Formats: sequence, structure tokens, C-alpha cells
Amino acid sequence: MLQKTHSVAGLVAAELVLVHQDVPFLSWEAAGALLLGCLAGTLADVDKQGSTMAKVLYPISALLKILKVRHRSITHSILFILVLMFVTVPLPALFFLTFVVAYVSHPLIDLLNHRGVELFWPLKLHIRLLPKFMAIDTGSLGETVVRWILLAVSLWIPFSTIIS
Repeated sequence: MLQKTHSVAGLVAAELVLVHQDVPFLSWEAAGALLLGCLAGTLADVDKQGSTMAKVLYPISALLKILKVRHRSITHSILFILVLMFVTVPLPALFFLTFVVAYVSHPLIDLLNHRGVELFWPLKLHIRLLPKFMAIDTGSLGETVVRWILLAVSLWIPFSTIIS
């Protein structure tokens, strides 16, 4: 999936954390969490040369390239998510939860792609949620539809909290 799709998925993840933690959307904490969600949702693609995250975090991306880390392998794995949770646990609860949930949204969205992800890395087993004929290709109309649905959800969540 493209960066913009992962960013919107991270935004939705952050909004869900805000609702769960009962944080008002019109607050500085919410603004920080929403920004963090948009960024964390794209972070796993640091392993893809040429991606925005690979450019922004070039030293890490270059190291991953030297180590011959394949795209959608270690950075998309459950093991890596557990390591990230351990490293980020000192963050305040709101930002810790936002970071983890938004980061996890990335491999979840990539599970819809026909190539899947190595969720159980170091096993080279590619996992996907949809059969190959239904899978969503990166940059396809299907991805655009998913992105627009996520965008609609991201607009609905804050308004639904105002109504209730």
C-alpha cells in the first residue's frame, strides 16, 4: 500500500486510541497523538528503498539495505512490534498506545496485498488475508477505495463522539 493509505490508517488508529482513552479531540494531547498516528502508520516502510520513511530515516534505511532486509519482512513482523513495544514503553500511556496501534495498522493493511507480509519473521512465510484474486494491489483502484473508506471513518469517529 502507498504511504497515504498507511498514514490514514494510522490516523484512524490514533483516533480509536483517543476514544478508548477518553481524550477530547480538541486538545494538545489529541493533536500530538493524531500526528504520531499518521507518522507511525508509515514507519514500517523504512525497509523499502525510495519510500518516504526510507528517505526521512535514511541512516536506518541504509543499515537495513546493508543487512539485506527484505521489504515486508522484519519491520512488518510480530517480533519487531514486540521489540518496539519494549523500546517505547517509557512514553506516556496515550502516546505509547497510539504509537503501537498505529504502527500495527501498517502490517494489517499490508495483509490485504497479494504479496502479504512475513508476519512470523524470521520464518519466510508470507501471510495475506485475502485470496490472490481478491487481493488489493499497491496503487490500484482497490487501494484508493480502501483509503477513501478509511478517510470517511476518520471523519466519522470525532463527530460520533460529539453526538453521543
